[in-house]
Amino acid sequence: METITLGQNGPVVTPLCIGTWAWGDKIFWNYSDRYAEEQLQAAFTAALDAGITFFDTAEVYGLGKSEQLLGQFLQQTQNQVQVATKFWNWPWRFTTQSVADALTDSLKRLQLQRVELYQIHWPFTFFLSQEALLNALADEVQRGRIGAVGISNYSAKQMQEAHQTLAARGIPLAVNQVRYSLLSREIESNGIFATARELGVTILAYSPLAQGLLTGKYTVDSGEIPSGARRIDPRFGKDGLQKIAPVISLLRQLGEKRDRTPAQVALNWLIAQGNVIPIAGAKTAEQVRQNAGALGWRLSKDEVSELEKVS
Repeated sequence: METITLGQNGPVVTPLCIGTWAWGDKIFWNYSDRYAEEQLQAAFTAALDAGITFFDTAEVYGLGKSEQLLGQFLQQTQNQVQVATKFWNWPWRFTTQSVADALTDSLKRLQLQRVELYQIHWPFTFFLSQEALLNALADEVQRGRIGAVGISNYSAKQMQEAHQTLAARGIPLAVNQVRYSLLSREIESNGIFATARELGVTILAYSPLAQGLLTGKYTVDSGEIPSGARRIDPRFGKDGLQKIAPVISLLRQLGEKRDRTPAQVALNWLIAQGNVIPIAGAKTAEQVRQNAGALGWRLSKDEVSELEKVS
């Protein structure tokens, strides 16, 4: 399996990450309704069987349930697994001790002594400044409880500032986790993508399948209705689906050449960008196996260009 180093000298991980937002989340993903712990355990095992050992979670996913479930599953394997989780900037967290306490709680739920990547979930500033927060994380790197520091949803300027703050402590900024897919390409024009390359920061692409839109499952004619909050998302309505139809059509065409699905082609397009790791959410073993089909091959430059033009 090909591997990628996060940032300049961070953890070495697989080129595809399994996202666990849906693990334990009842509000958006209807956890315990259509799927439960048994299916998630199978998804975890399927990922390891496919050689994917990089998992992304957060303390707010399922209000800690995602970390807890992942921690349970980790106890049942001898495989080396790289875990990334995130700190949420609640207004009442206004001291550096609150940062250490949040990490302690995440590690307890994950049943780990150390997490390979710890990210700031959003660039919110309430009573704890970004400088103080980043320095608190730098302290944790030095204590050995964090392998690398990352950020999420940061603009190009905010990423530069975070990079400078950490550099003063001799610690590289490893990643910026942002929304990125064939249907969400804003980072290519707002400076985030270029700045990340300039600074040696890896892009972790969340929602790489646009919450299922790029799977080809939802079309005007299919009659498929998404679950949870996606039901009221206009992108899944008739007008939204008609708008993306040319993209789905090309994904199907390119996939048919290699016996791949639209989702696998969409994920491969992200990997082909270089310095990008898609975070593909999965609730079942079959979804993991489908995601894993994006690995082991590569779209040609012409195919990448075709997808960029149509999207």
